[in-house]
Order: sequence, then structure tokens, then C-alpha cells
Amino acid sequence: METYNITVVGATGLVGREFLKVLDERRIPVGRLRLLASKRSAGTVITFRGQAITVEETTEESFGPDDHIVFLSASGEASRRFAPIARAAGCFVIDDSSAFRMDPSVPLVIPEVNADDLEWHEGIVSQPNCTTTPMVMALAPIHRVNPLKRIVVATYQAVAGAGAAAVEGLKSETRAALEGRREPSGTQKREIAFNAVPQIDAFAEDGYTKEELKMANETRKILHAPDIAISATCVRVPTLFGHAMAVWAEFERPISLDEARALIASAPGVTLVDDPAAERYPTPHDATGNDLVLVGRLRADTAHPGGIAFWTVTDSIRKGAATNVVQIIEEADRRDLIRRAAR
Repeated sequence: METYNITVVGATGLVGREFLKVLDERRIPVGRLRLLASKRSAGTVITFRGQAITVEETTEESFGPDDHIVFLSASGEASRRFAPIARAAGCFVIDDSSAFRMDPSVPLVIPEVNADDLEWHEGIVSQPNCTTTPMVMALAPIHRVNPLKRIVVATYQAVAGAGAAAVEGLKSETRAALEGRREPSGTQKREIAFNAVPQIDAFAEDGYTKEELKMANETRKILHAPDIAISATCVRVPTLFGHAMAVWAEFERPISLDEARALIASAPGVTLVDDPAAERYPTPHDATGNDLVLVGRLRADTAHPGGIAFWTVTDSIRKGAATNVVQIIEEADRRDLIRRAAR
């Protein structure tokens, strides 16, 4: 793999720090590494491969042709501000926000599912929401041979998906609750300790939240299947790491449980943990700290013969974010697409 200069915007956040960890784990050759963040976080020192690097403030002058790869892991507002500047400077930009996901000129990529979409990038590549990725990875191998018709999904999302402050918020609320006090941290729409909050992001006019609409719209774009009917309910639960979801899927033709099991088991990056007789199924604890999409509770949908139901979990900070970005870099390098951004 070629050596690239890499610039990270949002380097002090949960995903930014995990991205650096994954770069090291996967032995990605890095030339110059620049770490950027907000003015408040500038001056923080982060160590990468034995080198202490001081975080700089992100400005419109932060990007140039020597920044071969720019990973934006900040707010949508920051992405909309800085991604076009970095692209204009010839950088290969990967964005972790929702800012460009539905832009028809920007590929939305899970490398195991639609890596070919990288071929038409115009300098910016987006990665999906952390709940979209595991669901699509589990369903994609079936969809290729028996197109999806309808999906109903309910998510159980860890607080890490809302950032480091939310992780600390759950911890502080839990300590207070165990001592008989209620001390809302303000990191969720409601208190999160010993609770479940059926709102992630703002509500749209149709009563769905933006998080729920992201899952539906992103799934259709990644699978190039605009007609899939999708209904999602996204819930924040008091776990630290690891998003979980219950999925019901219907296809154009009835599918047997054996065929579904074989196809899901064949999917790269997906592992079946499914043995009801032994009470084997995955939980968020099992997914935390690794890059697998774990699938269990696979069964026939008794409410819709020919459909399936299953449970899936993944680490939202790793495969749901940082690892997927590193895999995009690896795949783009293999296809000689990173330097193309500068040409």
C-alpha cells in the first residue's frame, strides 16, 4: 500500500481517536499525520506510533495538496464548511457526517457491499450512519440474489454514538441514580440511565426522526434499490458501546431459513452467532472493540411467510465509523483512486 499524508478533523473525539488506533492496528503506512479539531481542543497532545502530535485548530487554510487524505469526523456543519475546501485542494476526502450522504455526486460506501461506487467519486466519499452499516451488511448477500422488498427495524443504540460527552453522561447519571439521585446530564433528549429514549436526532414532519430517515434513505442508496419500503424506530439505550437492532425483512420471493442462513454466513465481515438450543446469540458486549457484524436470533417471520427476522450488533465506533473509513482508504488505494483526487 502507498504511503499517504493523512489529516484528521475531529481528532480528539471518540471516532477520531479510534481511527488512529485502527490505522495502527491495520498497519496503514502514514507519512505526515496532522490532527485538527475545534479551537477549544487545539493544543491537545495525542501520541501516534510513538510520536507526540499537537492538535491544531481547523481553519479554512488548513488544507493543501500535501494533505493526501482528509478524514472529517466532526459536525455536519463542519463537514459542509471544510470538505469542499479540502476537495478543491486536491485532497481525497472521507466524511463521517450526514452532510453528503444523500448527495447524488458523492458515493456512500461500505467496502464489503458497494466498493465499486468508489470509482465515480469526485473528491468526497461519505460513509453511512452507524446503524445503516450492520443492517445492510447482513442483508446485502440475500438482496443480490433475491431483491429486498420491505424492511422493518428497531434499533437499540449505545450512547457512544452521541460522542464522548454522552458516554460520560451515562456514567454520571448511573452513579447518581444508584445513590438515589436524579441528575440529568443533558446529553440525551431524556435521562438515559436505566431508561430508553425513542428519539435520536430531531423529528421530521412525518413523525419519523432524522436518524430513522437516514437508515431508510442510506440503505436504498447503498443497495441501488430506491423502491425498498423501510420503516425504522431508533432508540437510545443505556449501554456504552455497541449498537443492536431487531430486523424484519421481506424479499421479492419467499426465502427459506436455510438459504438465508447460508447467504448471511457467506457475507464478508459478518459472523453468525446463532444457536438457540445453546442460548447463543450476540450482545453489545460481544461486539465492543472488534470490527465484526454479529448476527443471531435468525428465524422465519411468522407474521409474513417467506420473510426473515434477526438480531444484529456491531461496535458503532469501529465498523460503524472508524474501521469503515480505514477500509475505504485501503480499497481506494487498491483501485488507485486516492491520487486521482489531486489530478
